[in-house]
Amino acid sequence: MRGSLNKSSLIGWQFVLLPSALILLFSFFPMVQSFILSFESGKGNVSEYVGLGNYSRLLSDPMFRQALFNTILYLIVQVPIMLFMGLIIAHLLNSPKLKLRGFYRTAIFLPCVTSLVSYSVLFKSIFAVDGIFNKLLMNLHIINEPIAWLMDPVWARVVIILAITWRWTGYNMIFYLSAMQNIDPSVYEAASIDGASKFRQFFSITIPMVKPIILFTAIISTNGTLQLFDEVVNITNGGPGNATMTISQYIYNLSFVYTPNFGYAATVSYAIVIIVAILAFLQMKIGGEKK
Repeated sequence: MRGSLNKSSLIGWQFVLLPSALILLFSFFPMVQSFILSFESGKGNVSEYVGLGNYSRLLSDPMFRQALFNTILYLIVQVPIMLFMGLIIAHLLNSPKLKLRGFYRTAIFLPCVTSLVSYSVLFKSIFAVDGIFNKLLMNLHIINEPIAWLMDPVWARVVIILAITWRWTGYNMIFYLSAMQNIDPSVYEAASIDGASKFRQFFSITIPMVKPIILFTAIISTNGTLQLFDEVVNITNGGPGNATMTISQYIYNLSFVYTPNFGYAATVSYAIVIIVAILAFLQMKIGGEKK
């Protein structure tokens, strides 16, 4: 009996060994290597040890502060809007009385499978000076002359936020919809008998019961926003005047656009790691179950 258990364990370890080795090779090893690189300065193959020099430079780097401000702004404004909209849409699409529910669910989720570059170029075209949006506003006599959306720091950030919200709201909606479909309908029936309105049921039953999913989507959305890159590069390229640049784009510029400095780029990337870890810890503390 013991021999058969040992044999089963050995077979199990054989299945686990290769994936574990690949994770170590392609995930943990690059993480350790980039951390070591953050103490150096240069192109990687030609670099010198600078100790904590990159980290002290980070604290006084105005470009990093601008990129950090833009990234946090997107996070604070866009993530709550996206999560709330996903929750409301999921609630509406969960109604058994709604016709064509499958069509609406597919239509709202469809942006998530759209190519990042394709939809970014589409938004850039829509909000161009001669784009569809300006023409629509002028035809409705809301504005008298076209607005340079992508050339104004405030409006350019608004366009980035709209683009991210359009693409990722449906992604979170699917998580909420799945969670809502697992709620026993008898709970809502009992609440209706007790005289609870639909509004009260939503905030007193639906939200508390999908709270773990809300916490999960908040963490992954925060992580994704802090790594925002494609939309900014393809819609505004960080402009005007670095007004929309994110930390991920700044890392890319440090590595491939400016004079290459892979060591400092690695340092900036670890700034994202620290921010993500802190925010995830706070979200778990705030949204986690009380012991």
